[in-house]
Amino acid sequence: MLSILGVMNKTSMTILLAGPRGFCAGVDRAIQIVEQALDKFGKPVYVRHEIVHNKFVVETLKDKGAIFVDELDEVPDDVPVIFSAHGVPKTVPAEAERRELTYLDATCPLVSKVHRAAERFFNADQPVVLIGHAGHPEVIGTMGQLPEGSVTLVENQEQAKTVVLPIDIPVGLVTQTTLSVDDTHGVISILKERYKNLELPKKEDICYATTNRQAAVKIIAQKSDMVMVIGAPNSSNSRRLVEVAQLNGCPKSMLVQRAEDINFDDLDGISTLGITAGASAPELLVEEVVNACKEHFDVTVKFETVTEENVFFKLPASLSE
Repeated sequence: MLSILGVMNKTSMTILLAGPRGFCAGVDRAIQIVEQALDKFGKPVYVRHEIVHNKFVVETLKDKGAIFVDELDEVPDDVPVIFSAHGVPKTVPAEAERRELTYLDATCPLVSKVHRAAERFFNADQPVVLIGHAGHPEVIGTMGQLPEGSVTLVENQEQAKTVVLPIDIPVGLVTQTTLSVDDTHGVISILKERYKNLELPKKEDICYATTNRQAAVKIIAQKSDMVMVIGAPNSSNSRRLVEVAQLNGCPKSMLVQRAEDINFDDLDGISTLGITAGASAPELLVEEVVNACKEHFDVTVKFETVTEENVFFKLPASLSE
């Protein structure tokens, strides 16, 4: 009888699930590369850096036989190595080839597109500007496509107001793929106002998944008392989702890695909870959070979907050979 009363006394909560959310095509491809490499080569397979920025994904792959390292000098000579989805400087595959290592490149094709755009600008004798976050693996990888000193990094609007660029020749611009869409537009607007010679890529570099997830979180933020973004603290796109929610009607927004990290006291008084997930967070963790909420509240789940995604990236041909 007590359990029945407990259920009856649960506070009502509506959960708004944003769509799209969670894995993007680049993340899905990178994880499949590790899994299929393990099937093809056997244990262990080494991975340089986290394959994607999600602790649950990394630990799951470790359990399957993947070994994660910081640099190639930690990889033995007789085992395959995989480069993460964020991309790597050209020195990394060059060193792998020098050592005659078997390697697979799991760089997201949309990140590779940014690499090629930077190279085209450079080969046309144009200075290159990169909008991104210093120290992020993707930024390190993009800057590492060109000789040191060839890329000028601009992180925010304040830097855009002061950066000094040539004015008498075209200047090429590329961006990190996981930035805030609105913030990036602000930076570009300032640069375009200051430098009429700025040349943008033919198609915006911020990836479709980042754009779609930010559009979806804007909608649920306007309807929610709190927004919960499932993702890792070192995931750029997940952290941007929190910021977007906070700036679009829901200041009470937070990042959680999984259900066990939630302090349910923080949900007191929350009648509508928006939930989304960063591009490297699996749907399993979304389900885990929703089920945890159901243990504490009488939950009704509603879906807020802005678009459907059907993007697919092919795996490296060497995995099927």
